[in-house]
Amino acid sequence: MRKVLIVDDTKNIRTLLTMCLEAEGYQVTAAGDGKQALELLQQNQFHLAFLDIKLPELPGTEVLRRVRELGIDVPIIIMTAFATVKNAVECTKLGAVVYLQKPFTAEKIRRVIQEISDGESADADSIEILLSDAKKLLANCKYNDSFQQLKNALALDPGCGEIYRLIAAVYEAQGECKQAERFKQIAKQFEEG
Repeated sequence: MRKVLIVDDTKNIRTLLTMCLEAEGYQVTAAGDGKQALELLQQNQFHLAFLDIKLPELPGTEVLRRVRELGIDVPIIIMTAFATVKNAVECTKLGAVVYLQKPFTAEKIRRVIQEISDGESADADSIEILLSDAKKLLANCKYNDSFQQLKNALALDPGCGEIYRLIAAVYEAQGECKQAERFKQIAKQFEEG
């Protein structure tokens, strides 16, 4: 039986994920803080881990960093209610396979599990469609709609530089030069990395 670790300090999130994952045939272990998560990851072999960013004792990003330094290569899905581009970039560079924004549905969890079990961290067709839609909306000056499509694409693949370039274009079109420049720099980081 495939084993999964769920790390979140919110009991409702742990319960939702546990029900979803057990229904998919996983044996679930849960932790409520980062320190406990790190200990469990060192002592057990998991096939998958769901890790919240904001945790007591030790933040999720630090757990991810330490796990990778220890050579533990479990696929880790980062969860957060406070999604930022900085966090997405940092977590992707540390090897997170998916960046999942809360709130999420049971269906979203099933899709993410399917993508990972298929050996994919993101659905390339979906990203292409989202990027195409975002470009069309941008060309038609529908900036908020374009930005929403780009956020959806970012949730699928936070390591795609083109997404950040398009977000920069949305900000530029709205006259927000500082934000546009910031996202151009982020896009460059992915090109260099």
